[in-house]
Amino acid sequence: MERLRAKKCNLVEASEKTPGRQRNVKLSNVSDSPAVRFSDLGLSEKSLQRLQTIGFQDPSPIQASFIPIALSGQDCTGQARTGTGKTAAFVLPILERLDPNDTRTQALVLCPTRELGEQVAVECHRLAANHEFRTAVFVGGRPLKAQLNELRKGVEIAIGTPGRVIDLIDRKALDLSALKIAVLDEADRMLDIGFRPDIEKILRRCPTERQTLLLSATMPAPVERLAKRYMRDAKRVNLSEENVVVDTVDQYYTTVDEDRKFGMLVRILACERPKQALVFTRTKRGAERLHRKFSGKLQGVAMMNGDLPQAKRDQVMARFRAGKIRLLVATDVVGRGIDISVFRISSITTFPNIATITCTASAAPDGSHRPNEAGRSRSSRASRVNS
Repeated sequence: MERLRAKKCNLVEASEKTPGRQRNVKLSNVSDSPAVRFSDLGLSEKSLQRLQTIGFQDPSPIQASFIPIALSGQDCTGQARTGTGKTAAFVLPILERLDPNDTRTQALVLCPTRELGEQVAVECHRLAANHEFRTAVFVGGRPLKAQLNELRKGVEIAIGTPGRVIDLIDRKALDLSALKIAVLDEADRMLDIGFRPDIEKILRRCPTERQTLLLSATMPAPVERLAKRYMRDAKRVNLSEENVVVDTVDQYYTTVDEDRKFGMLVRILACERPKQALVFTRTKRGAERLHRKFSGKLQGVAMMNGDLPQAKRDQVMARFRAGKIRLLVATDVVGRGIDISVFRISSITTFPNIATITCTASAAPDGSHRPNEAGRSRSSRASRVNS
C-alpha cells in the first residue's frame, strides 16, 4: 500500500510517551508464540479438509486458544479485537459438537446487528460445507414468513438478533429445548445497544445444561456481570493486548479542535486520495451533517445509519462494494456490521477532538485476519498526523 505522503501530511512516527499523557504511540505486531496448526486443535478431518479448501492456513491467536476449550464443552469467554477471527473460533466448535441426527435447533448465535448476523451466517455456511447442518439467520428487517418457513423445515444452527429471536420464541416458532450451545457474539456491542434484557430473557429460555460461549472486543463490567450470571466456571481467553493486531492495517490519528475537524478530514482525504473511504461518526445527526457537507464537495457520497430501512442499507452496501460509492458516511452503530474487502480503503472515525485514519493495505484474505471494524481495530503502526 502506498503510505500517506509524509511531506504533505507531515506524519510523525510515534516513539515516545510524555508523563500523564500518551503521545505518538507506535504499536508493534510481535508474537513469540510457537506456530500452531488447525490440525493441532482437535478438529475433525471434515473440518480440516474444508479449511484447506477455502484457504485457511494457520489459526489466529484467538482461534488457537479458544477452539480447544470450546471443543471440550466448557463455557468460555474470548476477548480479542475485531478482525482477528472470532467467528471461526466459535463456528468450528459448533460444527464439531452438534448431533447430525437431531434436526432440532441445537445452537443459537446472538449478534448485535442485522448485518453482523448475516455475515456470521455466510461464514457458517462456508465453514459447514462438509457438514450436514442447516443454518438460518433470523433478523429484523427481513420477511418474517420466510423465517418461519425455515424453522418449520428444521434449523440446527440459528443465528439472529435478540429482538427477532424473542419474537420467534414468543410465537412458539423457535424451540430452544434441545439447545446445546448458546453464543453471544460481540457481547459488549449488544449491551451498548441496550439488548441486555432481551439477552437475559433468551438465556433463561435455554436449557440449564448448555454450553455458553461469549466473544467480545472489550470486557467492561456489564459484560463481566452477564458472564458471571449465565456462565458456569467459564474459562477465559484474553488476547486484547495492543500487540494482537490486524497485519494489513495502518492507523494514524490527530487531535483537532471541534470546529476544525471537517477541514482536517478534507485535508486527510485530499492527501490520501483513497479509491474509496468510510467515515464513521458517533451520532446519526453527525452522519447527516457530514453527508450534507461532503455531498457539496464530492460525487459518489452516501450515508448509512440505524434508521435507514434494511432494503436501502443493502442497496448502499452493494453500491459501495461495487465501487459506485466513493465516500460512505456511517454511524458507529452499524460499524461492526460492515465487512468489505476492497483494495486500499481508508476509514476515518471522528471521536470528540480526534480523527482516526485507518488504511487497509489490500483486499482482506479469506483467512482469519479481516478488519471488519476499521474504526475500532488497533493497527500494527499507529502514527500521529500533526494538525
